[in-house]
Amino acid sequence: MSTNSYALRDSMTMLRRNLKHAQRYPAMTVSTVVMPVMMLLLFNYAFGGALGAGIAPGAQGGSGGAYIDYVAPGIILMAATAGAVATAVGVCVDMTEGIVNRFKTMSISRASFLTGHVVGSVIQTLLAIALVVGVALAIGFRPNATFVEWLAAAGLLAGLTLALTWLSAGVGLIARTPESASNIPLPATFLPFLGSAIVPTDSMPAGLRWFAEYQPFTPVIETLRGLLMGTAIGTSGWLALAWCVGLTLVGYFWARRAFTRTAAR
Repeated sequence: MSTNSYALRDSMTMLRRNLKHAQRYPAMTVSTVVMPVMMLLLFNYAFGGALGAGIAPGAQGGSGGAYIDYVAPGIILMAATAGAVATAVGVCVDMTEGIVNRFKTMSISRASFLTGHVVGSVIQTLLAIALVVGVALAIGFRPNATFVEWLAAAGLLAGLTLALTWLSAGVGLIARTPESASNIPLPATFLPFLGSAIVPTDSMPAGLRWFAEYQPFTPVIETLRGLLMGTAIGTSGWLALAWCVGLTLVGYFWARRAFTRTAAR
């Protein structure tokens, strides 16, 4: 077998290991679903009447329909950010419990450890996103996307999930305890609130509006909303792709470098 074949085989072994861990200890996976669902129910039923009244037809992302049609794409994106915490904790637990030292003594590909974690976390997060979409549809979310637009939306969410997962893997490698690993990614989990996830950026004060329009999650939210609800996407699509690719590359090289330095100790 070639070196690449061995690396692929070892990565698949690590992937099965991480998926079995998720099956045996489902608490982190469940929390990835619970938080976005709670946010969806809270904003739709508790705040939807007040917030929805201020979203007029033609506003940024506003469709003029039910508030659930506006807020659901933003909450669906939050399901992708929620998976970052589970990734960071999983990597940190392996680093602090000594299993990585055991891997060092075995004839396995060094890259397979990170690959298994990242691919396993992406799969779990995408399943969580699908469940959140199902809940949104059950409570009144009515997208008008075509099959191709659904595929594009799924690809965008997969790209964002991959980017956040690589960044979270880097967090897990540098964190000293699982508790700190769970806390560091939390700002990214709530950053969509400071974008256009809940209300259009037009309604924000000038300083906050500037931040909301130029932070990475807003173009992703607007692109997702445009694909699912038919609102204008404009330049948000290219910006969303650029952010996803850029964050993926940053996270990948950061995680690889952090793991190489850790494995060399």
